[in-house]
Amino acid sequence: MGLKPPTTLQDRALIIATTDMPEPAVLRFAGGEICYFTARAPDKETPNEDALGLIPWGDNAGVLVVCDGLGGQPAGADASSIAVHCLADSIASALPGNGGLREAILDGIEKANHSITGLAVGAATTLVLLEIQGALVRPYHVGDSMILVSGQRGRIKLQTVSHSPVGYAVEAGFLDAQEAMHHEERHLISNMIGTPDMRIEIGTAVALAPHDTVLLASDGLFDNLHLDEIIERMRCGPMNRRANALRRDSLARMTDTASDMPSKPDDFSFILYRPT
Repeated sequence: MGLKPPTTLQDRALIIATTDMPEPAVLRFAGGEICYFTARAPDKETPNEDALGLIPWGDNAGVLVVCDGLGGQPAGADASSIAVHCLADSIASALPGNGGLREAILDGIEKANHSITGLAVGAATTLVLLEIQGALVRPYHVGDSMILVSGQRGRIKLQTVSHSPVGYAVEAGFLDAQEAMHHEERHLISNMIGTPDMRIEIGTAVALAPHDTVLLASDGLFDNLHLDEIIERMRCGPMNRRANALRRDSLARMTDTASDMPSKPDDFSFILYRPT
């Protein structure tokens, strides 16, 4: 596949919801380059319940967000879309340069939680969000979608901990990553947008080096590729080739039930970001 020159995202937010993309798209964003993709699970007939948000905030700042509406719950696609739109509206009302981006992010998540809870149908969504301000990035998350930062040689610089029993067990050392991929309770989560007790986890700011790569993804990616497989595919090389490797191999794994490798058909979405 030939390389396409990335275009630049202007001041308006780009929101992608209930969408099936045939291949990843590349854009210039917040002083760097992003490549994003979303698609529903193979052979799924209902809409894709994931949603993406690419929200600029001045010349070298912005917000990337991936939401995963809970499958099997009512209005999962509505929940993920509401969350991204609430964030975009909140961030649009904050003026660049006055230090209000973090407050706008938190306010947007709180408004999303209120709106989704107000549907009163049991709708819910997870969320991972990356705040970009120059070379500094900061993660926010609710649920079991994940943010990963890798250096060019594969060293992990940041990895969020899933808000789930299995995620906490891996973090505490009670389960290793291989066991966790096949655990019967991997699908359970303990925190989500759309509940009265929703909580927002805010990570420490990380300074990105020129060749670092950030990945935000729903669990449809992390449930089908092992962590080392993901890092190997994302860490270096042209962004759209890295994204196509993640897309291709995740879809192949979802449809391969004959091997002992993880295989969990699911909607899946991701955003890659690399400073330039």
